[in-house]
Amino acid sequence: MKLSFQKMNKILGWGIFFIAAFVYVSTVEPTVSLWDCGEYISTAYKLQVGHPPGAPLFQLLGRVFSLFALGNTSKVAYCINIMSAVASALTVMFLFWSIVLLASQFLIYNKKNDSEKEYLALGMGLSGALAYLFTDSFWFSAVEAEVYALSSLFTAVVFWAILRWNKETIDSYRIRWLILIAYLIGLSIGVHQLNLLTIPAIVLVIYFRKKKPSVLGILGAILLSMGVLAFILYGLVPEIPGLFARTELFVVNRLGFPFESGTIFSAIVLVGLLLVGILYTHYPNIYFRILFGVLAIFILVMIVSGASSWVGLIFRFLFVLGLGWGIIYLMKHRVVMNAVWLSLCFIVIGYSSFLMIVIRANANTPINENNPRDAMGLVAYLNREQYGNWPVISGSDFTANVVGYTDGKPVYMKDEKTGRYKVKDNAKSTKPIYDSHMLFPRMYSHSYAHIQEYKIWAGMPNDENYKPSFGDHLRFLVNYQLNHMYWRYFLWNFAGRQNDQQGFYNKANGNWITGLNFLDKWRVGPLKELPAHKKSKAWNRFYLLPLLFGIGGIIYHYKRNWKGWLVIMAFFIMTGMAIVIYLNQYSPQPRERDYAYAASFYAFAIWIGLGTGALASGLTKWMNDKKSILIATSLNLLCVSGVLAAEGWNDHNRSGRY
Repeated sequence: MKLSFQKMNKILGWGIFFIAAFVYVSTVEPTVSLWDCGEYISTAYKLQVGHPPGAPLFQLLGRVFSLFALGNTSKVAYCINIMSAVASALTVMFLFWSIVLLASQFLIYNKKNDSEKEYLALGMGLSGALAYLFTDSFWFSAVEAEVYALSSLFTAVVFWAILRWNKETIDSYRIRWLILIAYLIGLSIGVHQLNLLTIPAIVLVIYFRKKKPSVLGILGAILLSMGVLAFILYGLVPEIPGLFARTELFVVNRLGFPFESGTIFSAIVLVGLLLVGILYTHYPNIYFRILFGVLAIFILVMIVSGASSWVGLIFRFLFVLGLGWGIIYLMKHRVVMNAVWLSLCFIVIGYSSFLMIVIRANANTPINENNPRDAMGLVAYLNREQYGNWPVISGSDFTANVVGYTDGKPVYMKDEKTGRYKVKDNAKSTKPIYDSHMLFPRMYSHSYAHIQEYKIWAGMPNDENYKPSFGDHLRFLVNYQLNHMYWRYFLWNFAGRQNDQQGFYNKANGNWITGLNFLDKWRVGPLKELPAHKKSKAWNRFYLLPLLFGIGGIIYHYKRNWKGWLVIMAFFIMTGMAIVIYLNQYSPQPRERDYAYAASFYAFAIWIGLGTGALASGLTKWMNDKKSILIATSLNLLCVSGVLAAEGWNDHNRSGRY
């Protein structure tokens, strides 16, 4: 009996999951890895409070997996590492289904060649998913207890869900997909905020489904997506605990109520606003309208009250005006309001995992970093205030001089004797004022070591009186932040890797290679002449094959469906180069940062899969469709997945590492 396309799709998807699970579980670390893994394992095992901004959902799920150790504490680390392996295997499965959905958008089905196109879609999904399974950065995170494996799973499921939304024809079902996406986004904040970077791709998918595309429309959709991203990242995430903190301080210190009264009151108002908003969309009577308006005004006023400067006040006032206009608009369009308000509710429900941080901080666990036991402490914890700030759009560079200081935000603590909050640190004269500012500063650190690195990477003279130009800042951006801290990692995964030593801009360590001596020798020297004991296990040669298939997939995708291509390109840029721009990293970094860009490599793996279609399309000139699909899929699997697995197994296999 011939299987239907849908059954084959499901069977292959789950088959890929079991293959990936076998690979990752077989190579998983049996104990604690370097860097943050020890902290994550410890905080997950006993539900403790780790470093800001926390990962409560990771800890909760890690606690569940730790139970499989059955009381054997020597196996706790292994069990939590297994969680990363399972999450990574699920990620690969959802990648397969996402590629199949994307391919289905532009493959033309008809009675004559339906089955061939279905096989091609499955072949593309198989090629891309198995390629990503064995990529260097993703495999590294898949076998240790770090947040990035679970974060990748949320990214994969959210992207797959918006593609399923796009395929759905019944409006009521499509709204359910959007609500699911909102809930997943809220949950993902409890793992890592990187998942929010899928929002531009999500908005573009919705735009292309709802509107006839135009240049202005696409730009508008991108701007809207940035607004939604900013609303969640800079509005929802910090302002919910900020609302609690400001109300708590006012109610306790000004009105004389007991501790936590303001927090409880704010929680009631917030939940009331969300519930009344939903009820209003079903029962639009005057009572719900008035109650909704009163609750909304209270929250908007409290948002404005959080300003600590005139600039902040103006910004918050404009933000509140925008929110107010949006609320008024939604109240006139109840169907839209229902979808938006339900989505907002589910984001908040997902985000509520951070309550665990406060609960466990009050339990005074052995690991209790920053002790965020109340609303004020949680705000500082979520804002990562201990790490300081860095300029992104505007600020000063390393030549700017401090001409004075301004006040920071005071830090409060409970005074049990008086029943009030007292100032623990008034933060007077703690924020430096510089004598110069510029747009888009890339070299800002005043550390002597960082300044010397700036000069090397930007090609500036070693002169203390030299003031870098805007061009120097751009050179540092290109040479270090983009080339060294992104494209080098990208090519590790899709061209080849020299070794697993940290790279400091020399020929000996940390470079990308191809395995083709005539290309490598001018960059890193003749590697083939190295003695065997000098060659690293991480000397991985991919011969540019994954890169070439990916480039072929990019071209093929653009020609067949430029709208889908733009969605993946937005995904690729936002999870890659946009992170580089935002982080504004100095040199040198304490460790390699390729793990942060795994989602960008995920997007490129989609194009590697579509590269099968490009090859099959070319082969049809010499053979029929069935043969071309079979040969193209086989070549992709052999030349990409096969090479990646063969070259990467020895240095990614941590099964015997203690």
